[in-house]
Formats: sequence, C-alpha cells, structure tokens
Amino acid sequence: MIQSDLIAACRANNRRAQIELYRKYSQGMYVVSRRYISNPDDAEDMVQEAFIKAFQKLDQFRGDVSFGAWLKRIVVNRCIDFLKSQKERLIELKDHHVHVVEDDDWTVEDGVSADDVIEAINELTDKYKDVVQLYLVEGYDHGEISEILGITQSNCRSRLLRGKGHLKNIINEKYYGTGS
Repeated sequence: MIQSDLIAACRANNRRAQIELYRKYSQGMYVVSRRYISNPDDAEDMVQEAFIKAFQKLDQFRGDVSFGAWLKRIVVNRCIDFLKSQKERLIELKDHHVHVVEDDDWTVEDGVSADDVIEAINELTDKYKDVVQLYLVEGYDHGEISEILGITQSNCRSRLLRGKGHLKNIINEKYYGTGS
C-alpha cells in the first residue's frame, strides 16, 4: 500500500492500516525514544502513547514533512513531557561557576565513538541534556528546540553552549582523565 493511501486509511480509522503503519515505524521510533528514556519499558510506553496521539491527530498531518519526521516529533515531545514529569528538581550551579565554550571550541577526538558521546550526553543534567540531545543527536535547530521545550531561543543557545562545555568536560574526564 502506498504511504498516502495508508495514511488515508488510518484517517478513516482502518485498524489494519494503523497496524501496518505502526509496524513500519515502531522500531525506529523506539530507538528515538531510547535516546531519551533509559528504561526500556518506559521507552516502549512513550512510543505507544505517541502512536495513539498520532492516530488521534492524524487529521493535522498536512504532508509538508514526511510522516516519519512528523511522528518523530510527537515521540520526542512525549519523551520530554515524560522526563519533565519524572525529574526531581536539581540545584543548578550558579552561572559564574559554569564555563561557557564557543561553538567552534567543541570537538570530539577520533577515538570517541558516537555511542560514547550519547552516553556522555545522558550524564548531563536535564536542563542541558534535552537541548544538547535535540541539537546534536536529533538535528533540531534553535527555533524548533525552543518551541519543543517552551524556552526562548536565547535561552536555548545559552543552554546549548553550556551543555557542550559540560559534555566536553565529561568526555575529557572519562576518556582522557582530564577535565577542560
């Protein structure tokens, strides 16, 4: 079945079409969910809830982006909402204790894999982790991130720069035994 026909059938509440669409995208969306949610069961729940929401809001899908990109945004938003509901308030470091790095100051040595970077991102506090994850891993721009997280673009840029600074320190400490 052609994807546009499949989506049209899903809009008509055709269960077989919904199952087919779910099978087509569920594994990829689970991978996206696991980038945010460490518990596999919770990650699966986020995918399930995202699909339910997608099927309920399918009339809002206009086709200006691919269905996969539209669904991915729903999954990411659902994961972020879940994390916000789960996280405990952490005492943040005062700004003068945070080393801000310039955008071109953040590089990763050849010996550090993408999995190592993702693991290091997961060690960041949620304030920085969400922005760094959305920017570096998911490829969202500042406008999209600020919309998803409900923060200003200026705040997004600031968190990204600080988050990259923390990320650089984590990687240096973990893989080279030195901070900054």
